[in-house]
Amino acid sequence: MAMQYDVKQGHIDQSGFLIKFPSRVKGVSYVGTATAGYVILFDTLTTPVSSSVTYGRSGTTVTVTKVAHGLNTGDVIGIHFESGTGGAATDGNYTITRTGADTFTLTDINTGTITASPVAIYSTKWLLTYNVSAADTYNNAPIIPGEGVRVLNGVYAYMVNVEATQIFYG
Repeated sequence: MAMQYDVKQGHIDQSGFLIKFPSRVKGVSYVGTATAGYVILFDTLTTPVSSSVTYGRSGTTVTVTKVAHGLNTGDVIGIHFESGTGGAATDGNYTITRTGADTFTLTDINTGTITASPVAIYSTKWLLTYNVSAADTYNNAPIIPGEGVRVLNGVYAYMVNVEATQIFYG
């Protein structure tokens, strides 16, 4: 394969969109703060749902609670899970089952019990999550193999205790 010369860069200092069109994410870099945090990339044209979203897991069944979530059985969402008592569910893209106006379930690829109602963040499609250790104030640039990560809509960076994030795309 030939070298790609038309790679561009998007940079952001707070949660928000980096691009709003189809592309491939070729690279990511981020800088942490004195407090542990993370950056999540979603493939979406809308801001991820993060307000008052909680979950619990029993076995492989994850039950997510969000008042008036508006989702239907068969919808596919990308979701990030914070740690709760017992760990965290597995970030990824899942087909959901609506169990009520305020709840839906999904089947995690891993199993366990998670309690204490940790938070979750969801959107159209999850791309990747990078955790940042406390006091990791260096420029981190993990490798994305192959052709990069395909983006169908746009890239939204959801950042917690991250000073800046940038992507390289093309």
